[in-house]
Amino acid sequence: MPDFSPTEYAVPGFVALVLIEMIWAWRTRPDAYEPRDTLTSLAFGLGSTVAGLLFGGLFFALYLWLWEFRLFDIGWAWWAWIACFVLDDLKYYWVHRTGHRVRWFWASHVNHHSSQHYNLSTALRQTWTGFLTLGFAFALPLVLLGFHPAMIAICGGFNLIYQFWIHTEAIDRMPRWFEAVMNTPSHHRVHHATNPRYLDRNYAGVFIVWDKMFGTFEPEVANEKIRYGIVKQLGSFNLLWAVFHEWIGIAQDMWRAPWKHKLSYLLREPGWTHDGSRETSDQIRARWLERTGSADKPVASENSIAGEAEAA
Repeated sequence: MPDFSPTEYAVPGFVALVLIEMIWAWRTRPDAYEPRDTLTSLAFGLGSTVAGLLFGGLFFALYLWLWEFRLFDIGWAWWAWIACFVLDDLKYYWVHRTGHRVRWFWASHVNHHSSQHYNLSTALRQTWTGFLTLGFAFALPLVLLGFHPAMIAICGGFNLIYQFWIHTEAIDRMPRWFEAVMNTPSHHRVHHATNPRYLDRNYAGVFIVWDKMFGTFEPEVANEKIRYGIVKQLGSFNLLWAVFHEWIGIAQDMWRAPWKHKLSYLLREPGWTHDGSRETSDQIRARWLERTGSADKPVASENSIAGEAEAA
């Protein structure tokens, strides 16, 4: 593993920001934090750290081996760091988008969306089972291009640090020029919402421009309350259920499904069923659009539409 890990140095800052946000919540938004929810988020973060220690070295060793077959010797120049950071963020966009659009990947990523609260502790809800999805393969093109695995790991660490601060309701909007280019709390609140207009939108890590380029951007609508979590809420603070519930759901669906549909429960989008008994996010959004006739206006009762379905 690289000798320098930016996330380790950022931990004191994470703790300080969470405490500051807790004080803000205590004074202005008492419902922003729920003790059992926060403890679950902290446990997620601890478990994710352990999983990273167990499997991170293995993936890093694989990257080092593949780097020997690189096409170019990019080196460590200043511009290489900038290029690596931007390309790594583009890679993150597609990893993240896949994590919402392929159920095998969603089973791991759903952990991050399982809280019905949106605060800085929610950012700590990182997966324990990411190694099962083999999502590390998305970084292979960067390795083969010639970016050193240590450079990729460090850039990925800074990417993760950036994403921490956007998990808050304490910040309304950033300056207009910043909102146009960068991911912000406003943009990321949309991503964590289950309102039909917001489902599967704003996958960006650092640069929101990827969503604008690839047609997945959705702005936050003023005066429309966001409902956080997943479409079919957990209804429990049980840590192990929160970690493994979607893997269990996949196993159950595959067991009951006809043979010709079994793989589809792994590879198709969350909510897909061969008999139409549940809805995908696209179907929920389409039904909402048909009902409202427009995505440009807030609809007070739209949350109930998402609540009826089981897309996640």
